[in-house]
Amino acid sequence: QVQLVESGGGLVQPGGSLRLSCAASGRIFNSYVMGWYRQAPGKQRDMVALIASGGSTNYADSVKGRFTISRDNAKNTVYLQMNSLKSEDTAVYYCKAVLPQGIYWGQGTQVTVSS
Repeated sequence: QVQLVESGGGLVQPGGSLRLSCAASGRIFNSYVMGWYRQAPGKQRDMVALIASGGSTNYADSVKGRFTISRDNAKNTVYLQMNSLKSEDTAVYYCKAVLPQGIYWGQGTQVTVSS
């Protein structure tokens, strides 16, 4: 069984920053992809950023230049540094792990960008 636990969400003013963390536990292998997705009320869940085991990354156009995904394989943890936050970044952010044995999601963490 694999568990993903997100943390770091909260309320921030426009232009501010937050760092999300996703800690993975259980049967974890090095050859996997981890990513962050987000879902705003009434909208579908969309990809925000992905990072492969080798470190290659992919970002949604809406966050390029503002968000940075990184990972610490020794800690089985992935991070999302979010800078220059906008009101449209408000959503529940979910961590996703693609493993040989399946796909796993975290429970989500709320990010609210508001003055």
